[in-house]
Amino acid sequence: MGEIIRFISKSERERARLIREARANYERIFPSADPADAQGTADEGSGSEASSKP
Repeated sequence: MGEIIRFISKSERERARLIREARANYERIFPSADPADAQGTADEGSGSEASSKP
């Protein structure tokens, strides 16, 4: 019942999507030597971002 719902604007969702896409492209070009490092960057934004899928 005490749940807080945070409004995320369309521009903020788009910004987050572009950042995720840029990180994926960077990782594809410059793969990390440590697989645990790649997982850490994927978890950075989880929980505070809404899905960009319609």
